Amino acid sequence: MGRGRVDGEGPMGAAGRRHYLMCPPTFYTVAYEINPWMHADQATDTALAVRQWQRLREVYRDLGHTVETIDPLPGLPDMVYAANGALVVDGVVYSAKFRHPQRQPEGPAYQAWFDDRGYRTHTAQHVNEGEGDILVAGRTVLAGTGFRTTRAAHDELRALLTATSGADAPEVVGLELVDPRYYHLDTALTVLRDDEIAYHPDAFSPATQALLADRYPDAVEVGADDAAVLGLNAVSDGQHVVMTPAATRFADQLRERGYTPVPVATSELLKGGGGAKCCTLEIRPAP
Repeated sequence: MGRGRVDGEGPMGAAGRRHYLMCPPTFYTVAYEINPWMHADQATDTALAVRQWQRLREVYRDLGHTVETIDPLPGLPDMVYAANGALVVDGVVYSAKFRHPQRQPEGPAYQAWFDDRGYRTHTAQHVNEGEGDILVAGRTVLAGTGFRTTRAAHDELRALLTATSGADAPEVVGLELVDPRYYHLDTALTVLRDDEIAYHPDAFSPATQALLADRYPDAVEVGADDAAVLGLNAVSDGQHVVMTPAATRFADQLRERGYTPVPVATSELLKGGGGAKCCTLEIRPAP
């Protein structure tokens, strides 16, 4: 595993500085079908995917965030979706354990990257797909299930966080996804700030809809049209929300709440079922 790079940092906006890990789509293609967005008979443009990814990385740098990169591996075209590779919370890395065999080598590759840099890592025993299904909102961890990540992984993560953070461990809250188009939590829900989210209600079971409405009564509810272009696969630093330009009504909703939408085209990467968030794994230090 080659060592990653730390890119330069641009000027800070009025938001928290973040630390991201990304993987260039050097070997990107759609060679198999494991979600409804993927069509192996549809042509892909790797060069365009690289340009879109580079622009996304440039935007993060311009917003003042730190971006590190992991070297892509041949034969792993979905490795570009770095969010799926692990979860990093309180300085501890919970490795991904992918459901589909085509992606299973990605988990050890990402874990090795963290191991090489001295992070404390935990090898998952249960199927989970990292930050694709597990999102951090302050001291709450929102954990999706239904298509990829199992409820047993939620329990495993809960035990890990309790062991490492004790009484201050984040609460792990399970959320059930029911629409296969939104196969990962980060395709149906965006954490905007520690106490504010946006989500598409119809992506979730009735029980989960009720839970979210109770916990986040002022959440941004995103409509079907914006959800269907993966508008919620977005990255927020608390002020700026990096997102697809296709989710126009969602962008208006964000402006109404005082956020600044930052449109970045990820149309080529959408062919694999991902957008800005899928390409971005946040590294959260110990408190």
